[in-house]
Amino acid sequence: MKHFVLAGSFASASLIAALLTSFNVWSSEQDSWQVLQKAAIAARALSYKGVFVCQSAKQIKSVEITHLYDGQHEFARNVVLDGAPREVLNQSGNVVIYNPRNGKIVIEKRRAQNMFPAILPTDLNSIKASYSLRSGEIERIAGRTAQMLVLEPKDNLRYSYRFWIDTEYGLLLKSVMFNNRNETLESIGFNQLALMNTVELDWFKPKIDHNKSYVMEQEQELIADAGSPIDWEIKALPPGYRKVDQMMRKVQGKSGPVTHVIFSDGLAFVSLFIEHVAKPTKEKPTPKNVLTTTGNTSFYANVNSGHLVTVMGDVPEATVVQIANAVVFKK
Repeated sequence: MKHFVLAGSFASASLIAALLTSFNVWSSEQDSWQVLQKAAIAARALSYKGVFVCQSAKQIKSVEITHLYDGQHEFARNVVLDGAPREVLNQSGNVVIYNPRNGKIVIEKRRAQNMFPAILPTDLNSIKASYSLRSGEIERIAGRTAQMLVLEPKDNLRYSYRFWIDTEYGLLLKSVMFNNRNETLESIGFNQLALMNTVELDWFKPKIDHNKSYVMEQEQELIADAGSPIDWEIKALPPGYRKVDQMMRKVQGKSGPVTHVIFSDGLAFVSLFIEHVAKPTKEKPTPKNVLTTTGNTSFYANVNSGHLVTVMGDVPEATVVQIANAVVFKK
């Protein structure tokens, strides 16, 4: 018999109570938002191992995931099974990527990311403000019975989603993103799933190739000086979006630091980059405005008051344009 693990005595009583409630086969009267809430918790608080398939644009890749929660910390190891064996280790949001490059293995450190199946925030209030939710059919995913939920935006500033959630354990089994023409933009779903009953961490390490050298990528980041004047501000963000992070980076090939601001509506994430551009010359004319979409990612860049403003994210074009236009430079 397969079991999800609640990390035994490590799990908090409130967390266990919430999960045990979700493990009951729900009735037709159960609120869809409660089902989604429990899916957000289950993805972080249960232990499982499986293989899921990601389909986006013309790319298809399989990823093996191993996930453990010990009552205080999460541990996840993702291994890309197609092409170069890229590995991602995530310990409570501290992400380390082992990426083959030019005959070497480059070790990259990254900020926390929402990785499948933990793509939903545990606090759904921001999502409730921007989306509506309804129940769909009962279907079979990865050999398990799943309840489909349809998440639809209340405006044209975000995509719609369908989620398939395990009716017994509450884990998100599949997620599909759609545009406003109901075209599939991205699909991520398990095709194999094993539920672990161990708390051992012997798997939480990269598979080392002793024939290759390992190098640490030096990602230089600057903390903005609180005493330095900021010559821009954000006005009139699209409804539902808020700033969740901001940093300044030194980027190779750039003469000065680049400001990076991240916005989210609770589900979608959008990055804003601001950098100073030199006065145009014949050799380097003023960059042109660019608006394009590839797969589910929209990209917009324009020049504003001597700065290049670039916005990109897995959102409709209208969203990246509105966020770029919300940047106002002070005189």
